[in-house]
Amino acid sequence: MHFMVRNKKAQMKIQQMTFMLVAVVLFFVLVGLAFLSIRLYNIKKMAASLEEENAILLVSKLANSPEFSCGNAFGGSRVSCIDENKIMALKQRIGKYSDFWGVVKIEIRRIYPNEGVIEIFSKNEEHVLPAVSNFIALCRKEANETETYDKCEMAKLIISSEDKG
Repeated sequence: MHFMVRNKKAQMKIQQMTFMLVAVVLFFVLVGLAFLSIRLYNIKKMAASLEEENAILLVSKLANSPEFSCGNAFGGSRVSCIDENKIMALKQRIGKYSDFWGVVKIEIRRIYPNEGVIEIFSKNEEHVLPAVSNFIALCRKEANETETYDKCEMAKLIISSEDKG
């Protein structure tokens, strides 16, 4: 009888130890899952930030690309200056460039003095990231009765990219 009481106490201690080990393991599993979810959230946030930064850099790159930029046509090299005459010519031949830049939509919105939108091209895509934009000078050559002059307006170059996620 004395042996059975000892045996029951030993079994009880073994059960208590087993439950404690299971509880400790579950605690560490939950802590690990919380840590992993926080890390995954931070990685997703960083990926979204890098995607936005790349899109902004693409806007600047497009504004200064040979297909868009003013070059030396308007009295010296200008940064973020788009030649409207080149845009109109490019707009007519955009089929060749539709996959060249890896974007879904490119448009230019005049801001001052006259508002207006020039849609260079647009694809019908389901998953599109929010548009990114940058201010530019939209310049063209104009003529009056006596001379040809440069006319520049304030505008925004707006680009939408496809969401690959």
